[in-house]
Amino acid sequence: MTTQSPPVPHEHDESPRQRLARNYGEQLQEVRVAQTGVQFLLAFLLALAFTPRFPEITGFQEDVYVVALVLGASATALLIAPAAYHRLVFRRGLKHRLVHATAMFTLAGLTLLMLAIGASLLLVLDVVVGGPQARWLTGGVLCWFGLWWFAVPLWTRRHGRQPDSR
Repeated sequence: MTTQSPPVPHEHDESPRQRLARNYGEQLQEVRVAQTGVQFLLAFLLALAFTPRFPEITGFQEDVYVVALVLGASATALLIAPAAYHRLVFRRGLKHRLVHATAMFTLAGLTLLMLAIGASLLLVLDVVVGGPQARWLTGGVLCWFGLWWFAVPLWTRRHGRQPDSR
């Protein structure tokens, strides 16, 4: 049984320019949600290095910390990139490129954010429970993220499209 959502009323009577503006607005809402998460994660990682127990971490934990920090900073750069890109192409008739670039920045940023969360989780779990258990738990959580952030939306995109939708 397939359920179809009703068409969005404004999609059928909007101009291409209006559609681009609407798409960009929707993208910015997505980015705002992701930015909050990446900002908290990066702040946690930056502060962690200045805690009293940080000098006691193992070599493995230090490596995981560096990976998490670099992934978090890289995700932050990509999730803020739409603002810089917009500023540089604003009023140049390049909204279609802006919408495409924002989609790419967001997808790449979310991927790096997922990996940064995974590395951060591995670091904390390695301190708390150690060894193989930390790795298995982290792998499970990363699969959970991958399922809801990527697999389900891709499945929906492939199987849930209406024939007359845009």
